[in-house]
Amino acid sequence: MSRFGRRPLLLVSYLGTMIFAVLSAFSSSYVMFAIMRFLTGMALAGTSIISIALNVEWFGIEHRTFSGVIISLDWTIGNILLVGIAYFIKDWRMLILAVTSPLILAVIAWRWLPESARWLLANGKADAAHYYITQCAKTNNRTKVMATITPADLLQSVQVENRGNKYSIVDLFKTPNIRKLSICLGIVWYGVSFTYYGISLNITGFGLDPYLTQFIFASIEMPMKIGVYFYLEKIGRRSGEVGALLLTGLCLFINLFVAQDKWIVRTVVAVLGKSFSEASFTILFLYTTELFPTVIRQNGLGFTSFIARLGVSISPLIMLLEDVWHLLPAVTYCAVAVGSGLVASLLPETLNTCLPECIEDIEKPR
Repeated sequence: MSRFGRRPLLLVSYLGTMIFAVLSAFSSSYVMFAIMRFLTGMALAGTSIISIALNVEWFGIEHRTFSGVIISLDWTIGNILLVGIAYFIKDWRMLILAVTSPLILAVIAWRWLPESARWLLANGKADAAHYYITQCAKTNNRTKVMATITPADLLQSVQVENRGNKYSIVDLFKTPNIRKLSICLGIVWYGVSFTYYGISLNITGFGLDPYLTQFIFASIEMPMKIGVYFYLEKIGRRSGEVGALLLTGLCLFINLFVAQDKWIVRTVVAVLGKSFSEASFTILFLYTTELFPTVIRQNGLGFTSFIARLGVSISPLIMLLEDVWHLLPAVTYCAVAVGSGLVASLLPETLNTCLPECIEDIEKPR
């Protein structure tokens, strides 16, 4: 992914998602539907990991938290809208087409998206980076700042060693510090997605109408993310990630002792757990982009996203453990949340730090 830049792959992700989603809506058999949805999920995964990297790389230190949290509000708004769309559109084919249609606007808006100047400079493409930064300066009425800056000046400011090298997923495990980051982030991503979807997919287990429960789950994310923004600005990423995961585990633990007929209490605790789980997701997207250097940032996000999808795939199957012991699924979700929270404590803090540009910035910080 790091070889082609952010912008072209984002368009591929948009178009791939649209094509496979539409094909799944017109599936003539279950096998065709399953394959098309699988391919839709693969294409859709690129949208989140590419857009967050492109978004964060265009912001400075003082606005990076804001950009990382605000972009995640789209997820919340989409969840809320999904409830209404699903409530009024009962036919599954039309529902797929309806929820896919916003991608048409995304494709139209794509033409105005700039390529990441950080990625361009890290790959020695100074002229293109200078063009995009100049356009950005015009938009912000800061053209005087760029008047005396040349492409060579930009290239010199980055100081990337081994510029022009082709990086792959193998580079996530070659050197000690990057390897530690990759392993720890993989575990945390697995735990976050495993727990988040475990709670989300069990919306019928709290005694309320599934549409209402999903709406509550989605609505609570808005105030939680606003709270996350202020926490990340003042305190930091690591403690926020650790705290969100441990509190998610605590809510799951409390619900172990709440009787099934007390659906109000169970729903309130579950909503709190879902909000903390969403907070951990929000923080982790921003945190991961800040930990990986520019030259392998997209590879790192791709790797962690793949591990997260493993968690998503296995999460629904955990409910089958009810046949062994009716509390075993909840105990499993709780243990994974707490375990991944403890692993997150091993990661470095990134509050008010510059984004690393190359692997040497992690292995031998300047």
